[in-house]
Amino acid sequence: MINHDEAAAVLPLTLAWVSRHLEVGERIVRTEALHGGITAEMRRLTIGTRDGSTRELVLRSFVDPFHVGHAEDWLHREAAALSLLMGTGVPAPELVAVDPTAVHCEYPSLLMTHLAGRTVLEDEGLETRVPLLARQLVAIHAVRPAERPREYVALTTADTVVTPKGADAAAWAAAIDVIRRPAPPHEGRFLHRDFQPGNVLFDVPPPRAAGVRITGVVDWAAASWGPADLDVAHCCTNLALLHGPAWGLRFAQAYEEAGGVLAAAASERLYWQVRDALACSEEVQVVAQPWREAGRTELTTRAVEERLDAYVTALMDALG
Repeated sequence: MINHDEAAAVLPLTLAWVSRHLEVGERIVRTEALHGGITAEMRRLTIGTRDGSTRELVLRSFVDPFHVGHAEDWLHREAAALSLLMGTGVPAPELVAVDPTAVHCEYPSLLMTHLAGRTVLEDEGLETRVPLLARQLVAIHAVRPAERPREYVALTTADTVVTPKGADAAAWAAAIDVIRRPAPPHEGRFLHRDFQPGNVLFDVPPPRAAGVRITGVVDWAAASWGPADLDVAHCCTNLALLHGPAWGLRFAQAYEEAGGVLAAAASERLYWQVRDALACSEEVQVVAQPWREAGRTELTTRAVEERLDAYVTALMDALG
């Protein structure tokens, strides 16, 4: 009998599919819902092995009708990225199986290995984690795939930006004008495309012990080919909203200190930072909810909007 709560239950067809990808003599003994994802349901599966020990896998399933339409593309891209990253030194899950069109499962699904560690979203210890995040992103951008993933997509336009209530109207108007321009020329890199603290796992030792380290980078469904600046800008925005605008500005510097190369011109770097910040304006509520569920209850939608306004204003001030 599988030990699970109702929220973590795996549906029968998916259960049979997972079982077919286990080793002989293995069985699922426990399922547990994982929280923090926005687009998919995540479950940790504890697998009982023949020798009496256990190992863990992670099941990602796209069940929301809004996201199911994108699931095939996302799962193909994640499967390709996980396969590519094996042996690169980037700590990513290993692909076990994928069913991108729900031929075998109730919903489009991907099965992968489970990585140790946890996401860390609190302010404490941030000065130690930021350089680690920067070095990890430099390592990701150093990956040279034999076959390039799909070109990046930036959906935000000047007409879709949502200016927060009470925002600095002049700063936002100037920022919107920035993204009316064509994208600057750039050298392509392998991108995670959603690199931010919610997708990075840390091994956090007990208080007063040394050795905080990154144990994994997860959620590769948007892996793309494009400018390193875009991945950096995305992490900048998330750090600014989680920890304050100064940390968003600091991350780009940390990336360069770690050996990463950004656009040569300040105006080109600003383009990507502004584009990502403005993209966040369209989904502040969606972004903030998992952070509150993870314990950052003070990050209400309004509080995050205020931080976004402060960050956009700081970016425009830096240009001027």
